[in-house]
Amino acid sequence: MKRVVVGLSGGVDSSVAAYLLQQQGYEVIGLFMKNWHDDSVTISNDCPWLEDSNDALLVAEKLGIPFQTVDLSEQYKEKIVDYMFNEYEKGRTPNPDVLCNREIKFDVFMKIALSLGADYVATGHYCRKSEINVDGKPVYQLLAGVDNNKDQSYFLCQLSQEQLAKALFPIGELTKPQVREIAAEMELVTAEKKDSQGLCFIGKVRLPEFLQQKLQPKPGIIVQIDKDNSVYNIAIPKGLSDEETLSLAASPIQYTADMGKTVGRHQGAHYFTIGQRKGLNVGGTAEGLFVIATDVDSNIIYTGMGSHHPGLFRKALFVEKSEVHWIREDLALANGETMKIMARIRYRQPLQEATLHQFASGMYVSFEEPQSAITEGQFVAWYQDDELLGSGVIS
Repeated sequence: MKRVVVGLSGGVDSSVAAYLLQQQGYEVIGLFMKNWHDDSVTISNDCPWLEDSNDALLVAEKLGIPFQTVDLSEQYKEKIVDYMFNEYEKGRTPNPDVLCNREIKFDVFMKIALSLGADYVATGHYCRKSEINVDGKPVYQLLAGVDNNKDQSYFLCQLSQEQLAKALFPIGELTKPQVREIAAEMELVTAEKKDSQGLCFIGKVRLPEFLQQKLQPKPGIIVQIDKDNSVYNIAIPKGLSDEETLSLAASPIQYTADMGKTVGRHQGAHYFTIGQRKGLNVGGTAEGLFVIATDVDSNIIYTGMGSHHPGLFRKALFVEKSEVHWIREDLALANGETMKIMARIRYRQPLQEATLHQFASGMYVSFEEPQSAITEGQFVAWYQDDELLGSGVIS
């Protein structure tokens, strides 16, 4: 019997994952990760990890599998929380869920599981894995989950071949309603439990308050840029190389305060992200204001009115060379090569037609249609059909 350690989170997905593996004849061990102690920044009054670990224990008891809790809060703080603070301070918007999978679940946690003699680590992610042969060697594919509405492959876009080799995703072939049905049939305590929200393992947090623990408030102005501003009509010079043309398309516009009018004040540009609409507290505009840029050096937030404001859209983005990550290393592009792909720049975004362009400095992703709120620090992931091939941090 192969031994599998399941990351039991106290939710329905990982509960059913453990049950299915048991049915398939694996020796299953349940492990709950405790990653957070500080309840002062979570929105709910209850202590989410306590309730979750209790539910995970009840599921393990029901299935008759060994169960223990591991405290990873130190590593979590260092690898995820401190990283988040650093990124926000630089005016970037990190994705803690993607990092949590790469750095915690499939690294720190996986090492603990392997030290317990596990052959595999399993999670309740809605995605699939398959194996093909390339030049006589096994190559692992990360495929989208069958449930289009729940596909979570994007969150695993930073995994490596080594991590995928040891990973199992038992519910990837199922839809969410099917998973709940199985849990109900098995009378698992998590069958009706709502999906967890907010930060991976921390739960719902008030982001500004969470960030204020480390990043001090710093009052500044909110500037509104008119959609007809001449900055949006700059013609692209002729005779540029492909790389220069892409660089122009990917570069954010550099705004200055005199380009628009001051419409309000804020408590710190580092608390805001591009595309954000809530929390600006500016009234009296015909349509809602959206953040189109933040300047943490001069502490100014630039906004545009309405979701179609030209300041929200760009046709390309850039990923620095060191941040380009291929799950399918055998398909990695050489300098000067291009590849037609489908891409998304955030979870749940429908896949967009795009082309990868690899240069010595890094990779450009150019889209067929302009994309709204391309945000520095977030991940772009690229696919062919339902296979996720690679990803990178938007720079």
